Amino acid sequence: MTGTERGPRERMVFSAAQLIRRGGVAAAGMREVAAHAEAPRGSLQHYFPGGKEQLVNEAVTWAGRYAAKRVDRFLTELDTPSPGALFAAMARQWTDELERTGSLPGCPVAAATADHADTTDSTREAAAAAFAAWTAPLARALTELGVPRERAEPLATVMISALEGAIVIARAERDPRALTTVVRELTPLLDGAAAR
Repeated sequence: MTGTERGPRERMVFSAAQLIRRGGVAAAGMREVAAHAEAPRGSLQHYFPGGKEQLVNEAVTWAGRYAAKRVDRFLTELDTPSPGALFAAMARQWTDELERTGSLPGCPVAAATADHADTTDSTREAAAAAFAAWTAPLARALTELGVPRERAEPLATVMISALEGAIVIARAERDPRALTTVVRELTPLLDGAAAR
């Protein structure tokens, strides 16, 4: 769905996610979100009666669903499907963005977690649910790639954790080194977990 196909509510949730990616929850003020979404400011209370907290939580939920959908897309686009190739595809979207733009916004789920998990239970719960929404299809994909079911979810957690940490380092360094390193180092572990 392109930006023009989204209604005002969907544009505001998407815009909140994009602003959180760039500057954390503080950057996603209601006015900033409405301006970014090109939505009437008066519609904010209508769509988000719970205010900024509701908007942030919905942006986090959207980001979790988006990441989950990307797993299937990456899997279908692999020339030679393997757990390591899947992880490389996940990391490549971030290295490509960094190389294309020279900077790297982060993951809105990680940003919201860092900003509000200790102070806002609903945001912490939304972030936990978003990570779970991403972990489940990734674990299923690993199982399809031959990883035993009992190892698939733990390895999915390792993959997401390594990717999120590498994104933070890549943002700090403005260099894809951390992303390429986690792919290189985890690929043998991931591929070794697949049943032969």
